Amino acid sequence: MPKTRSTFAGFVAVLAASALTLTACSADDRAAATADSGTRSVEHARGTTEVPASPVRIVTLEPVELDTSVALGVIPVGTAVLSEATGVPAYLGEQAEGITSVGTVAEPQIEAIAALKPDLILGTETRHSEYYDQLAAIAPTVFMASQSDPWQDNVRLVGRTLGREDEAEALLGDYRDRCEDIASEYQTAGKTAQLIRPRDEVLTLYGPLSFAGSTLECAGFETPPRDEWADEISVDLSPELVGQARADLIVVTTTNPAAPDAIPASITANAAALPNPHAVDQSYWITGVGPKGGQTVLDDIERILSQQN
Repeated sequence: MPKTRSTFAGFVAVLAASALTLTACSADDRAAATADSGTRSVEHARGTTEVPASPVRIVTLEPVELDTSVALGVIPVGTAVLSEATGVPAYLGEQAEGITSVGTVAEPQIEAIAALKPDLILGTETRHSEYYDQLAAIAPTVFMASQSDPWQDNVRLVGRTLGREDEAEALLGDYRDRCEDIASEYQTAGKTAQLIRPRDEVLTLYGPLSFAGSTLECAGFETPPRDEWADEISVDLSPELVGQARADLIVVTTTNPAAPDAIPASITANAAALPNPHAVDQSYWITGVGPKGGQTVLDDIERILSQQN
């Protein structure tokens, strides 16, 4: 009989221990699930917003938000585009081919955004301020202040919002490292470079505060000085003043760099001031803001410099 009581007591002890183990496991599982489905606080242009810890259905309304999200491996379910005709930029690759258009950057379509049932929306105060309340009613919404802000700071904001801040910083580090490699290999220090965008009746010059201008400077070039560069990302010139764009490297944006007339006569006719201009794709030099766009611009810079040597 004592032996029986001892065996029974041992059996009860084993059951109790098993119950405790199961309870602990269940608690751990619940805690993990809570963490996965939790939220984080993100400070942005409109204050502080609680966003999903791991958002999976995001909508972007600004090129830098689209580019950065794709670069971080969080492919948006929807995005506003600069042009409905061109759609999602091709330079983003196959990963971005299935992204749904939700209107243009200037005029996003609220109903199209809501239909995608996003769990996070990224926009811009300067462009989308009037839509904020409608967007926030659909999903947590984070706004960067301006598309004119230093683009690398906006990349960091997107990284923080997506819970991938370290990965975003690593992408920027890769970009800066490649700039240094190009500057060293092609000895760009002390040389000037100017990006020109032909537009209607004017030629727009881009300065060091612009995305592409800052990338040229990152690669070691200097932008020819102008008073406007203290506050502006670009300045318009009439074609007859194009000589003011004089630089060692002239880069001209176009929708089709391979076209025979890609570079306008106002530039080619001024060979003394603007020798050997190079046509480049506007879709990423002007609008491809972000880590992937930056690397693609650096591809062009390296290609041009290698052809000159």
